[in-house]
Amino acid sequence: MFKILNETFRTGIVTTGYPAAAADIAAGFRGLPRIDFPAWRDARPAAEVCPTDAISAVDLGGVRDVTVDYGLCVFCGLCAEATPEGAIQITPEFELAVEHRQELILSAHYGLNEDGSHRDLISVRPGAAAVEPAAERAGRKLKEQISATLGRSLAIREVDAGSCNGCELEIHALNNPIYDIERFGVHFVASPRHADMLLVTGPVTRNMEVALKKTYLATPEPRLVVAVGACGISGGIFGRNYASLGGADQVVPVDVYIPGCPPRPQALLQGILMAIGRMKQALHLST
Repeated sequence: MFKILNETFRTGIVTTGYPAAAADIAAGFRGLPRIDFPAWRDARPAAEVCPTDAISAVDLGGVRDVTVDYGLCVFCGLCAEATPEGAIQITPEFELAVEHRQELILSAHYGLNEDGSHRDLISVRPGAAAVEPAAERAGRKLKEQISATLGRSLAIREVDAGSCNGCELEIHALNNPIYDIERFGVHFVASPRHADMLLVTGPVTRNMEVALKKTYLATPEPRLVVAVGACGISGGIFGRNYASLGGADQVVPVDVYIPGCPPRPQALLQGILMAIGRMKQALHLST
């Protein structure tokens, strides 16, 4: 026992200062692939190497329609490697949660040269993920929102609907001494009957469809659903097939989408805060 205490005092405080302070991000962390649409000379190489079709290019009548879906993106970085002009840069940005699925989808239209390269950018419609994220949006603010909305702590039930467990590792990290999510009044519960929020991971397998529906119905209102990671949003690398239904919103209503493969713990905090904001709006409208 003395050795454990001695080691604890020697180590000191290891809990991250985020969100009151900037997040400590490793040099090799791959976050949002940011695209410089005017400088992008040809979308085809990136579209060809994308393993989830997060980037797609369709040519019609001398115009190329390019779609970038961050809800499908697994942040692998292959698109940047296939774009020699540097129009795609892998950034450390992780605060990407949105309330509406369409906000993760960007579209651009290009006029084409004879060789199929981009001649000019006709138009681009950026989604919320392309806007610089607010740096200080979780933590203390989360605790204030929870207290103002619920008058108590926030209870979360995590539902693995068929994931590879990558997102689970990040969710588990929320409870470790580094992130210590309970300091913000958030805790995980075993039963959906005690939960305010469901965190859903993985593409919803057909074997988990009924279980997810029952879990949702067992969660008392007002309830929140947060789709975690590319798989929870769109099916990710697994997509939709004989065994997978795709994203969680194919089975239950989703309030917030947190992109990533997997999203880091701070991104999860930001998404939880956004979901609490939606609950507060719903409660205000019902009064």
